[in-house]
Amino acid sequence: VQLQASGGGLVQPGGSLRLSCAASGETLDYYAVGWFRQAPGKEREGVSCISFSDGNTYYADSVKGRFTISRDNAKNTMYLQMNSLKPEDTAVYYCAIRIRGFSSWMPFKPYEYDFWGQGTLVTVSS
Repeated sequence: VQLQASGGGLVQPGGSLRLSCAASGETLDYYAVGWFRQAPGKEREGVSCISFSDGNTYYADSVKGRFTISRDNAKNTMYLQMNSLKPEDTAVYYCAIRIRGFSSWMPFKPYEYDFWGQGTLVTVSS
């Protein structure tokens, strides 16, 4: 499975961006899809994810009410709509998918995911 993330760029504070992540290759059952980000000098952190096992959607507290995760099954693509962007949202954003089933998990732990995209840079600055 290959994941191709796109949609990053430079945006002013208060602006919006929509990230896309297209999956290609072997067709697999996905148990979860997620977005992470990593700012310079910081650890990778979970931003948002969808669990298809329990039907829940998760958001980090820092992005609740501003970011929306979605998935288009027909296009095999996931999205992250980011509104009201802040300078602290500046980071490389990564998409990821999980193909292993689970009964319990930590949705914002990188080790929970099996495949990763290459990352797309989001810079929020005036």
